[in-house]
Amino acid sequence: MESKFYEKDKLLVFKISDEIDDHNVQKIRGRVDYEIERYMPKRVVFDFNSVSFMDSAGIGLMIGRYKLVTMIGAKLEMTNVQGSVKKIFEMSGILRLIPIIEDMKAS
Repeated sequence: MESKFYEKDKLLVFKISDEIDDHNVQKIRGRVDYEIERYMPKRVVFDFNSVSFMDSAGIGLMIGRYKLVTMIGAKLEMTNVQGSVKKIFEMSGILRLIPIIEDMKAS
């Protein structure tokens, strides 16, 4: 996973390149929480472009990050969500809380 903070826009982007399962969620969660608390962004975007697999642990990961991000007064969004990962988000109803955006600069 790689992260990038854009100071000008107070935007923190996480490009996830791993499968999102119970094993990887532990590592992802620790890193993401650290970066969010370090930068205190106004927007956090998860880029799922390289994610080919996600199970229910990914839903828990995103709901937990949603709670953390809203607690600091920021906004959480996702981009490049496709295929089975998108289907899991749709079925879970998480898209009512965390929108999928097309362009990170637009929001």
